[in-house]
Amino acid sequence: MLQILNDYKTNTKIISILFIFVKSFAPMQQTQQQPYIATEAKAWLNRGDGSSEVLRVISSYAPAGNQCYELYPAYDQTGENLGRVLFDTAGYWIYDGSDLSVAEQEQIAAFIINYVERI
Repeated sequence: MLQILNDYKTNTKIISILFIFVKSFAPMQQTQQQPYIATEAKAWLNRGDGSSEVLRVISSYAPAGNQCYELYPAYDQTGENLGRVLFDTAGYWIYDGSDLSVAEQEQIAAFIINYVERI
């Protein structure tokens, strides 16, 4: 009887260790977050000097799970790139460019996050 009890304890420990091993090294699922903007949108930007501008926000390539949006003046055909806003899988963003102030960056990021596609 004592041998059966010892075997049971040993087998339980082995099963527990195997379970932890499998859980630790199982491939992690990569979550795909829905893009905030699927193709293109226009955003109203209030500049720090009191002027306003309409920007085109265009979805761009980003590594899996991340999102990238290029910024251009909406009605300028030559369309100088004003930078881009990158989002990671957790929803944190960073502006990559030099044309927008911090307040303007926050406006654009809030616009992208809260944008609702019209069907």
